[in-house]
Amino acid sequence: MLHEMGVHVWWPALPVAEALPLVSAPMPAASMAIEIVAADAISTRARGLKDLKNGLPPRVLMAQPVPISPPSDVANMDWLSLTQTVANCQACALAQGRRAPVFGAADAPHRADWLLVGEPPDETEERLGAPFADAAGQLLDNMLKAVGVSRRAGGAPTASAYATNAVKCRPARVRNPQPEELAVCEQYLRQEVALVQPKVILAMGRFAAQTLLQASHPELTGTPLGKLRGRVYRYQGIAVVVTYHPSYLLRTQPGKASAWADLCLALAQSRV
Repeated sequence: MLHEMGVHVWWPALPVAEALPLVSAPMPAASMAIEIVAADAISTRARGLKDLKNGLPPRVLMAQPVPISPPSDVANMDWLSLTQTVANCQACALAQGRRAPVFGAADAPHRADWLLVGEPPDETEERLGAPFADAAGQLLDNMLKAVGVSRRAGGAPTASAYATNAVKCRPARVRNPQPEELAVCEQYLRQEVALVQPKVILAMGRFAAQTLLQASHPELTGTPLGKLRGRVYRYQGIAVVVTYHPSYLLRTQPGKASAWADLCLALAQSRV
């Protein structure tokens, strides 16, 4: 309608995957389709402006990539090969529009007594390129310090911890990962476990627990996180303890007592 009136409005180009459904919309819903296009375009432009304001490269929304399976030799990779593979991974739709995958902190130990598995990366983790960042990371470090554990190589405590996330990518359109996407990233997590050789794994959050337990305990799928606590599971033969993510504890103070009990259970398993 605006075109016929000679009014030109310039919107950022929409992804092919988003534009296709509008092509087949029935004519009576044309006005609704225009509103959807405008809203998506405004949202896309706003995200881009926010990225530029924060000094970050803007996200580029692209058509959904054709899934590519991770290399079949992941189980034989060393740290360098694994890091490069994760950086270039396009094996699922979570890679769509990401800035960069989140894969271990630069000062993380490559061999550790504990392995901490967190939730999908949030905006701060993606920006800093490391799991458990900002206030959640500070709370986690204080919790670990209380039991003599550090996330940094060469730390003063007697035990070390390597931290990672259940999935490595934060897509441009943030959403929960699907089971098949968790399964793709689980291949990388499995090799991280093999390289770190931890004595205990702490699954912090719902998706972390789902990733670690879906193969050995499929009957627990959909079980609330609170009901998964208090037990010791096994992943690749290593003890797994389920607990709350630090970001949840920042919002829910009563959960800290439960998280402390989980931490003590993990500590006992690390000494077995």
